[in-house]
Amino acid sequence: MMSRQAFLCGLGSLYLSLLFIFLLMDVYARPANNSVLKEKAADSKDENEILPPDHLNGVKMEMDGHLNKEFHQEVFLGKEMEEFEEDSEPRRNRKKLMVIFSKVDINNDKKISAKEMQRWIMEKTDEHFQEAVEENKIHFQAVDPDGDGHVSWEEYKIKFLASKGFNEKEIAEKIKNNEELKIDEETQEVLDNLKDRWYQADNPPPDLLLTQEEFLAFLHPEHSRGMLHFMVKEIIRDLDQDGDKKLTLSEFISLPVGTVENQQAQDIDDDWVKDRRKEFQEVIDANHDGIVTMEELEEYMDPMNEHNALNEARQMIAVADENQNHHLELEEILKYSEYFTGSKLMDYARNVHEEF
Repeated sequence: MMSRQAFLCGLGSLYLSLLFIFLLMDVYARPANNSVLKEKAADSKDENEILPPDHLNGVKMEMDGHLNKEFHQEVFLGKEMEEFEEDSEPRRNRKKLMVIFSKVDINNDKKISAKEMQRWIMEKTDEHFQEAVEENKIHFQAVDPDGDGHVSWEEYKIKFLASKGFNEKEIAEKIKNNEELKIDEETQEVLDNLKDRWYQADNPPPDLLLTQEEFLAFLHPEHSRGMLHFMVKEIIRDLDQDGDKKLTLSEFISLPVGTVENQQAQDIDDDWVKDRRKEFQEVIDANHDGIVTMEELEEYMDPMNEHNALNEARQMIAVADENQNHHLELEEILKYSEYFTGSKLMDYARNVHEEF
């Protein structure tokens, strides 16, 4: 007869085996997303501070070409987005959402128009801009060790390699003496891409030294029209398969989206393609000719484009406009709270009238 200890050991082994299989299935079921990979690959806080982030708040597409899944929440909540993520208590979230509704409804008619939502989107986007400016001051200091107000490519390169585990003093000495650096191929490729971006951020007359403002453009291309153009060129380069510097629908949805070894993975892939097809056809392709030009993509990516903000406002209203009056009432926003805030408010109908 099996002893109790042997039985427990057997259960433990079975549990570990099942856990391993579950984790393996979870990994293979996920669509490829460079944003997630970059976050996992970050070795330190310093590296995140000096590397251009893939995710840009208030911008509709990631720098790697993936759609920004949090865009609606970012342009509706602004800096308050973290409060909804951290606080999942429905009653408190309802009260916060009611306060936001009253702020958007500037004429106090108890409903939100597209123009009111447009104004709000622009305000929230500007909040993200100002947040990036403040963070940039700290990040700039990290790469400007001598405090002379500008950073050379060599200074940045030293800090970047130090964040990758290289000895900072040794690297600095080798660069000073023009000695060869032994860098692995992957790190060198990242450096080459960063150097291209560095040159683009260096405003005329080019001196290869970035000021604090130029460094902001380096980290956040949405703050500079020239850098925004450069970012769009990079995205089109990565997606354009026939080299015509334009995107067809098939090119836009043909990014690798994971391994479809089971039904769960297939469903995820299908949803990913569906989202991209809808965004291409209904939003990015402005003239609906089946082709997205560099100009169309640049307008789409520009977070401070008022026309885009108005279109976005209309789309956001359409999602929750159950009575089809082209406005949003408080009850509609509460019912569709997950779309606007990422937080699902349960039993909203039972509680909302108690809080008016």
